[in-house]
Amino acid sequence: MAEGGAGTGIGRRAVRRTSIADVARLAGVSQGTVSNVLNHPDRVSGDTLARVQEAIALLDFVPHGPARSLAAGSTRALGLILSDLTNSLFVDIGRGVERVAWERQAFVLIANTDSDLARERQYLATFDASQTLATLVTINDASHYQTLVDQHRPGRPLVFLNYRGPAVSHCTVDMDNRQGGRLAARHLLETGRRRLALVSGPMMLQPVAERVEGFAAEAAAAGVAYFHEEVADLDRSHGFQAGLALRARVEAGEIDGIFAVADLVAAGVAQALATSPSIEIPRDVGIVGYDDNRAAWDSPMPLTTIRQPGDAMGAAGAELAFEEIEDPAHVHRSVTLEPELVVRRSTVDPG
Repeated sequence: MAEGGAGTGIGRRAVRRTSIADVARLAGVSQGTVSNVLNHPDRVSGDTLARVQEAIALLDFVPHGPARSLAAGSTRALGLILSDLTNSLFVDIGRGVERVAWERQAFVLIANTDSDLARERQYLATFDASQTLATLVTINDASHYQTLVDQHRPGRPLVFLNYRGPAVSHCTVDMDNRQGGRLAARHLLETGRRRLALVSGPMMLQPVAERVEGFAAEAAAAGVAYFHEEVADLDRSHGFQAGLALRARVEAGEIDGIFAVADLVAAGVAQALATSPSIEIPRDVGIVGYDDNRAAWDSPMPLTTIRQPGDAMGAAGAELAFEEIEDPAHVHRSVTLEPELVVRRSTVDPG
């Protein structure tokens, strides 16, 4: 009988895939707990969740069938991990990545995380195990950045979008958010507003903190103080609550210009102020948002905003990924794109 014949397994090394049982054993939990972490993480306590996620990352565990089939060999694809597919900015980023990938005869695997670190880690582990050409990920939090850098398997490009990290570590593409904040303040001041308010989100988010810094610097240079309202999340409902909190000040003439650090927040603010019969936008108060996503241009009150070129951000990230794929001597670098003021009816009356 010839050695290595079909069906004998002789002369071949069997490669055993990591199983849920392996993850459970390493984490010191039951297989049911691992299953809950993968499918119902809300049912698992924080310490246990972190322990299982660490085991998954250490073992490069790929939990489901399609990913396992990809893990069998390399695939000419980019992995793209996006923060929020309900936000058209990230859709635009995806389009930019896909356009460059198509030109290079590659395709894109897309994952949505809702800015959840556990999901970011799992998708990164999946794309690494799938042997994609590179992974691109949108984040805005320094703690997420460091966790993903520490987890990532060396030898495959990892590019961060919408975030600026140290270029010596990984390539990054971000926006000049300080300049964007300056543009917002400057426009409100140039349209005659002097009693300003700023609606920000969580300050640990790099883009938010930098937009606030730029706005504050421009206001200070003009000798103008401002009222600061912070919301817990960058969505329409939190913007609406912020607008309700500011409404009495606007009615009293204490605020005549508002900058919200995201369009969804700005749209919520505008909706809340519109509930007052004595407030007319932009006559009594001008509102500026940030992003130029759908919430800015497709609403009853089109919003003046600071445009982020999401398509260009995605394309630049994909180009950096292919540079690193094709050049072993590639030097990591950071690319910063410039924002643009887009004026609409929330600050300037077209009549």
